[in-house]
Amino acid sequence: MINLQIAEDLEQALPEGALPLLGDKALYERAAEAAVRFANPEQEAELTILLTGDEQVRELNRQYREIDASTDVLSFPAGDIDPDSGNLYLGDLVISLPRALSQAETEGHPAQEELRLLVVHGVLHLLGYNHADEQEQAEMWAAQREILSRLDTDGKTANPDQ
Repeated sequence: MINLQIAEDLEQALPEGALPLLGDKALYERAAEAAVRFANPEQEAELTILLTGDEQVRELNRQYREIDASTDVLSFPAGDIDPDSGNLYLGDLVISLPRALSQAETEGHPAQEELRLLVVHGVLHLLGYNHADEQEQAEMWAAQREILSRLDTDGKTANPDQ
């Protein structure tokens, strides 16, 4: 379902102990699948997630959104059919791993939890959700809460000890 890519220079930019987050494809897969299934339980879809640093996210944000700043996650919708699998290719997510780690620390929760939220948030954008006004934001935040709740209920929390 997902193609997980890791920027080559990212490992050097990470704090000690963050490296295991890079290889936990299951964390990203479960979060993305839960968001897709929320929107359409029968949908088979594919997407790419790139884990990178703030500078690459800032450059992409500047190039595609004309915003000269980094952010936590960018979504690039595609909506094409993958010729190899016949599945819908939703698009690409670009996640700033240093930003995710910083936000997790600020919010006082595990980094896995923050990454799971960013994947769900990004996939919802790929599916057409937005938060440009209060009503859209309320709908998107409710969808995020529901998806994350379902992940927790399924016993697939971000906590690696569970």
